[in-house]
Amino acid sequence: MPIIVDIDVMLARRKMSVGDLADHVGITPANLAVLKNGRAKAVRFSTLAALCEVLKCQPGDLLRWEAEDAADG
Repeated sequence: MPIIVDIDVMLARRKMSVGDLADHVGITPANLAVLKNGRAKAVRFSTLAALCEVLKCQPGDLLRWEAEDAADG
């Protein structure tokens, strides 16, 4: 998938655990794991906003686009 989720990077910078982030955002650790491991098909803007608020970052700090290899298509 060409959208890469960098939640791990921000968690490390903030010295925060996945469980703590999930608690502060109001989602389950399992759903946060789906998102952070790139398996999510969508993310609500309200969830993205909550992640940014808790992690004190911008959406672009959490999500980035990478072109897919021609061989993958």
